[in-house]
Amino acid sequence: MKRLLLLLCSIVLLNFSTKAQVLHSIKGRTIDTASTTLLAGSTIAILNSKDSTLVKFTRSAENGTFELNGIKNGKFILLVSYPKYADFVDHFTLDSTIQNKDYGKINLTGMAKILADVIIKGNRNAIKIKGDTTEFDPKAFNIEPNSKVEDLIKQFPGIQVDKDGKITAQGKAVQKVLVDGEEFFGDDPTLVTKNLRADMVESVQLYDKASDQASFTGIDDGEKTKTLNVKLKEDKKNGYFGKVQGGYGTDDFYNGQFMFNKFWGKKKFSAYGILGNNGTVGLGWDDRDKYGGSGGMTMSDDGGMYFSSSGSDDFDSYDGQYNGQGIPVARTGGLHFDSKWNKDKESLNTNYKIGSIRVKGDRNTISQNNLSSGVINNVSNQYTDNDMFRQKLDATYEVKLDSTLTLKVNVDGTLKQSNTFNDFNTSSTDGNNDLLNTTKRSLKNKVDEQMFNMNALFTKKFKKKGRTLSLNLNQAITKSNSDGYLNSANSFFETTGRRDSLINQYKVNDITNSAFKSNLAYTEPLSKTMTVIVNYGLSLMNGKSDRKSFNQSASGNYDILDTEFSNDYELDQIINAGGAIFNYKKGKTVINFGSKFSGVNFKQTDLYNNKTYDRNFVNYMPQASYQYRFSQQKSFRLSYSGNTNQPSLDQIQPIRVNTDPLNISLGNPDLRPSFRSNINASYNSYKVLTNQSVWLSGSYTFTANPIVSDVTTDASTGRSSYRAVNINDKMSTNFYAYAQTSRKINVIDMNAGIGLNANGNSSYNYITTINNGVATTALNNTKNYSYGLDINVNKYVDKKFNFYSRFGPTYNISRASVGNFGNSDGWGWTGYASGNVQLPAKFEITTDAQYEFRGKTQTFNETFSRLLWNASLTKKFFKSDNLKLMMTVNDILNQNVGFDRTAYNGNITQSSYTTIMRYFMFSIIWDFNKMGGGIKTSK
Repeated sequence: MKRLLLLLCSIVLLNFSTKAQVLHSIKGRTIDTASTTLLAGSTIAILNSKDSTLVKFTRSAENGTFELNGIKNGKFILLVSYPKYADFVDHFTLDSTIQNKDYGKINLTGMAKILADVIIKGNRNAIKIKGDTTEFDPKAFNIEPNSKVEDLIKQFPGIQVDKDGKITAQGKAVQKVLVDGEEFFGDDPTLVTKNLRADMVESVQLYDKASDQASFTGIDDGEKTKTLNVKLKEDKKNGYFGKVQGGYGTDDFYNGQFMFNKFWGKKKFSAYGILGNNGTVGLGWDDRDKYGGSGGMTMSDDGGMYFSSSGSDDFDSYDGQYNGQGIPVARTGGLHFDSKWNKDKESLNTNYKIGSIRVKGDRNTISQNNLSSGVINNVSNQYTDNDMFRQKLDATYEVKLDSTLTLKVNVDGTLKQSNTFNDFNTSSTDGNNDLLNTTKRSLKNKVDEQMFNMNALFTKKFKKKGRTLSLNLNQAITKSNSDGYLNSANSFFETTGRRDSLINQYKVNDITNSAFKSNLAYTEPLSKTMTVIVNYGLSLMNGKSDRKSFNQSASGNYDILDTEFSNDYELDQIINAGGAIFNYKKGKTVINFGSKFSGVNFKQTDLYNNKTYDRNFVNYMPQASYQYRFSQQKSFRLSYSGNTNQPSLDQIQPIRVNTDPLNISLGNPDLRPSFRSNINASYNSYKVLTNQSVWLSGSYTFTANPIVSDVTTDASTGRSSYRAVNINDKMSTNFYAYAQTSRKINVIDMNAGIGLNANGNSSYNYITTINNGVATTALNNTKNYSYGLDINVNKYVDKKFNFYSRFGPTYNISRASVGNFGNSDGWGWTGYASGNVQLPAKFEITTDAQYEFRGKTQTFNETFSRLLWNASLTKKFFKSDNLKLMMTVNDILNQNVGFDRTAYNGNITQSSYTTIMRYFMFSIIWDFNKMGGGIKTSK
C-alpha cells in the first residue's frame, strides 16, 4: 500500500513539473513580397529580448516553411533574414496564454542590408526615419497614468526638454508643436506638451516643416521650421479631458491653471487659463520670439525694409517676455476650435488668446569697456516696472474647390498695450578709478500697437503628374502709437572741469508699416527624375515714422518742438523677385539646386528737411541640397544657401535719439552689402535590435565684406559713438557641430547616450580711442568658442520609478585682439536631473535639479556655482489617480541668485538681478478624462 501511494505521488509531482515546464513552438513561411516566390534557406533566429542573445536557430525548408520547438516562457525577438532582402523583425511573448505562435506568411522585401534595414511588425518599432522625418512610436516607451506629452518625449533619443518646457531635438530648437498636423493655440507649444495626455498619442513626428507653398510643390524653397507633430489615436478623438490646478505658498506666491479639451468627430475645442506670480506665464518661447522687441529697422527675406514698431531706443514697447529676471504677475487665457466638414473638403482652425503680464525687479550691472589703450569701467543700477496686455485672434480656412484646386486663407490680428518704467543710475571711471561721468535717467512710456496679417494660397494640380501652379498673396499692416517722458541728468568730468546737461522731454511716436507680397510658382516635370519650379514675386511696401520730441516751456507744458531729435520719414519700395530651382529625384537620392534674385527700388523721404534718398540694389540667393536615404532608418543631407545682406536703414541713416547720451549712433550712406554663405550637413541613423541612434549635424557660415561696428570713444568723458562700416579683406565666420548617440543597455535595462557639441564665431570691429584730441584706431578680432560633452542616462520602471539625468564639462574661449585685459578661457560644468518615485499608499516624490559651475579666468577671478533643486510630494486619490494633493518646494537650497556674465567684442559684463528664490507651495490638481463614451484611465 505504501508503494502504491508513493507511485501516485510521483505521478502527480511529475504532472505538475511537466505543466510548469510547458515548452512552446513557433512556425511560419517566408515569401518574396513582390513575386510571391517561396524563399528556401532563409535564416530564422530567435533572440532573447532582454540582451539579444541567440535562443534558437534554423533555416526554412524548400517550400519556405520553418518550425522551432522547445522554447520556454519569455519575451523574444524573431529575426528572419535572406540575402539581398530586408530583415523581418518582430517582438513577441510566449507564456501560459500563448502556447504556440503561427506567423503564417512572412513577406520579405528585396535589396536591403542584414540588421541595417528592417521592416518592423508588431508594436515595438521605436523609431522610423522617412526622409527628413523621424517618427517615434509611444508604445515602445513608458507611459505613466495621467502623464503628459512632455513626459513622453523626454524619453525619445536625441530630444531634450528643459525646465521651462523648451524642446531641443537633434541639437536644434523645436519651434512648433502641431496636433494631427494642425496648429494648436499657434504660438504656445507648451500648451500641447504640458497638457495633452500621453496615452492619447499614436505617434510623434519630428521634421523640418517647409512652407505651405514648398509642401505643395514638393520642392525645397529653403524655409524650414523644426517641428513636432503629435498624431492622436482614432479612439481618443471622441470625448473630453483636462486639468484644474490651484496652489498657494509662502511669500504670497500663487498659481492657478485650467485646461479643457473636447474632441468629437472631426472637431476639437480647447480652453485654458493661467494666473500666478511663480514664473508660469503661459507664453511659449515661439511667442516671445515672434513678438519680442527689435530695435530700429527690420529687413525682410526679399530685401525689403520697414520701420520697427518698437522703435530704435530704450523707448521700446514691452513685449511681455519673462526670462527669469524680476518677479512676474501673469494672467493669460485662450480658446481654440478646429473642424473639418463636407467630406474633409473644408476645414477651419481658429485661436483666441488674451493675457497680461507685469514684471518688477532690480538689476545691477558691472562692465568693462576695453579700448585700444586703457579701459573704462561702468556701474549701472536699474529698476524696472513693465506691464503688457495683449489680445490675438487668428483663423485658418482651407477649402478643396475640386480634386485639383485648393484655397487656404490665414488671418490674424493682434492688439497690444504696454506701459514701461525704467530708472537708471550709472557711473563710469577710467583705469585709474577717476570719475568720468554720472547719469540719472528715467523713462516712462505707453504704447498701443495693432498688427494685422492676411495670407491666401491658391494651389492647382494639372493632369500631367508633377505640373502645378500656386499663387501666394500676403498683406501685413502694423501700427504703433506711443507717448512718454524722458528725464535725464548727466555730468561729465572733463579735464577742463565738470559739464552738466539736463533733458526733460515728452515724446510722441507714430509708426505705420504696410506690405503687400505676392509669389507665383509653377512646377514642370522635365523628365521622370527632374522637375523645375519657376517663381516670380512682386512686393509693394510702405512705411511711415513720425517721431516728435518736445521740451518744456515756462508754462510747464511740453510744447517746444526739439527739431534735433524729431523726424518724419516716409519709405516706399517696389521689389521684383524671381528665380528657378531644379529638383532631381531618383531612387534614394534627392537633389535641389537653383537661385532666386530680387531687385529692390528703395525711396526714403525726409519730410522735415524735404530730402529724398534713393537706392537700387539686387539680392542674390543661390541654394543647393543633396539628400541620400540609405534606408528607413538612415539618411544623410548636405545643403548650401547664400544670400546678399543689404545694410539696414538705421545703419545708413539712423533716426537720432537722445535716450542714452553716452552711446550715440551715426549713419553711413556709403555702406555696401555683404554676402553670407551657409553650409549644413546632417546624418541620422537608428538600429532597431540594439535600439541605438546616431545624430550628427553641423553648419559653417562665412560672410564676405561684412558690415561691422566702428566705435569711437572719448577717453576723457566715456562717451561713445557707433557707426557701421564694411571690411573688404576680412570675413566673419561662425560654426556649429553636434553629435549624439544613444542606445539601450539591456543588462541593466537602461538607456544611455553621449553627446558632443561645439559652436563658435570670429568677428571684427574697429575700436577708436581719443586721448587729448589724438585718435588711435585698431581692428579688433573677437573669437568666442564653446565646447561641451554631455552624458545622459534614463530609466523607466513601470509603476515604480523613473529618472533622467545629463551632465558634462564645458570649455569656453573668449578672446579679443585689442586690449590687455586677458582672455576669458575657462572650464565649466552643467548638469540636469529629474525623476520620481512611486511610494506605497499612492504617494509620489518628484524632483529635479539643475547645476551650473563656471571656473576662474583671467578676466573673472571668481568661480561661480549654483544648484537649483526643486521637489514635490504628491498624494493620489481614486482608482484612476486623477486627484492629487501636492506640496512643492522651489529652490530648496535657496541658490537661485540672479547672475550672468559675458565677454564679447572686448567688453566684459557681469550682472545680478531680482529673481524668484525659495518658497513652499501647496496645490490641488484634478485631471479629468472621459474618452470614447466611457471613463478611460492610462495603463
